[in-house]
This record gives sequence, structure tokens and C-alpha cells, in this order.
Amino acid sequence: MSTVTIDKSGPTRKVKYGSMSRDRAWALRWSYFFLVLFAVFSLTPPFYMLITSLKSSAEISAATNPWWVYHPTLENYLGLLTSNQFLRFFWNSAWVSIIVVTITMLISVPAAFALARMKFWGSATLATGVFLTYLIPDTLLFIPLFKMFAVFGDWTGIQLINRWYVLLLVYPTLTVPFCTWIMIGYFASIPKELDEAAIIDGASWFQTLTRIFIPVALPGLIAATIFAFTVSWAQFLYPLVFTTSTDQLVLPVGIITTLIKGDVFNWGQIMTGALLGAAPPLIIYAFLMDYYIAGLTAGATKG
Repeated sequence: MSTVTIDKSGPTRKVKYGSMSRDRAWALRWSYFFLVLFAVFSLTPPFYMLITSLKSSAEISAATNPWWVYHPTLENYLGLLTSNQFLRFFWNSAWVSIIVVTITMLISVPAAFALARMKFWGSATLATGVFLTYLIPDTLLFIPLFKMFAVFGDWTGIQLINRWYVLLLVYPTLTVPFCTWIMIGYFASIPKELDEAAIIDGASWFQTLTRIFIPVALPGLIAATIFAFTVSWAQFLYPLVFTTSTDQLVLPVGIITTLIKGDVFNWGQIMTGALLGAAPPLIIYAFLMDYYIAGLTAGATKG
């Protein structure tokens, strides 16, 4: 009986263990490096605003170290928070934002449901057109919109220009298309078996929307609501064009027009007003960020 001998003296390849772990470690280090770099770049302006808001007018005029407060004071905050004019700006912005969000959701949610679920001829093209409408910049729209409202006021006698409620008609041109697009993506990610089962059980389309889709699509609704609130709260061009009287101004325009007089800039109160104006969206994002991300990424995956 013969035996077979296997020659193991041939060349062998060395296997490098742990190479994947080292690659992941380097990738993690680079990720942290760019995240820290981005955080520093993003947080520098608000930090500078905070430092400036704690300075007195004399210290700002002295042009000392811009990144340090030698004599911190809250006089800028007290001056704005006790000013009836600033509180009026804040009140106008709050009213406009709340009403615009309500109008936007009442329009975009049914529209998105119809385009995503109630398939009809041209629904896909119409959905694309709704999103493309959002891409038109407001710098091109404000001139025809101003002319349209001016002519409407001349015909009907209803004064819309220089009234804060004209913004309730203007802002939805920015918020409704994008919110509709967000909700279309979220409604499309919901399994069709849900609405089919509801229709088989005798539910109408309206009942399917209110009792099934809205509770399931809550993250998408929150994402659309946050977007509509942010746009209506921080919009600058439209209120600058459509409102001029001090009692009709909203916060972004009111801060600029009242705290800048000629070539005199009240930097302390300007920075304070900007920080106070940024507080409501910041608080909303801090508590609802997870829902916002979930709503925006809903259409990215299926199943």
C-alpha cells in the first residue's frame, strides 16, 4: 500500500489580521476630525453673537478683544425684553408662523395623500411639478406677487400691502410645495396593505387618512411642521417687501430696521435680538430632531 506525501514547503501568504479594524479606526478618527472642524466652523458665529450681546455699547466701541467680555452685562437683553416694540415684533412672528403652519398642513397633507395613494392620470407628473415649484427662488416671485396684491387691493378696496396678514398668503408659496413633497415620500413608504384593509372594511378615503395614515405618519408630519415653522419664522425678503410700518413688522425685519439707524449700528442689541429670535426654532429642533430626521429619510428605504 503506497502513501502519498504532500509537500508543504511551497510559498505561503502571510495573512494580516486586524487590518479591517485598523481601517475602521482610521475612518473613525477622520470622521471625528471633520465633525469637530465643522462644529467649530458652525458654532463660531453664535458664540461671537453671545459674546457681543453681553457687552455694553462702550465696550463694543472701545474695540477691545472681540472674543472676550471684560464687563459682562445683561442690559441688552433687558432693553429688548422690556421694549413694547420688540415684543410686538415677536408677537407678529409668532402669529404668522402658527397660522402659516396650520394652513400649510391643511393643504399639504391631503394633497400628499392624494398624490401618493389615490393614483390618477398625471399624479406622478403633478407630484414632480409640486416639488419643482419649491425650487423657484423667492427673489423672482416677490415682484409679481407684490403687483398682484396691489392690483387686488385696488379692485376690491381690501388693503393687503403693509399688513402682517398678507404674509399668510405669501408664505404658503414656500412651505406648501416642500411639505407636500416630504409627505408624499412618507406616505409612499407606508405599506399598501393598510389602506387596502381599511377600504375593504368600509372606510372612506378621508377616514383612511385621518385614522390610519396620520397616526402612522407622525414623524413625517412633525418634519413638515418644523420646516414650515422655520421658514415662516426666519423669512426675511417677503416681510421686508410687503410690510413697512413698525407695528406690522415681524422679528427678522424689525430687528434690522429699528436697530440700524443710518450708519449707526447698535451691535449689542442686534446680536441679542438675533439670539432671541433663534431661540424658538432651536428649542423645537432640540426636542424633535429625531422625528425630523425620520421624516426626511422616510422615502429612502422600502419595507
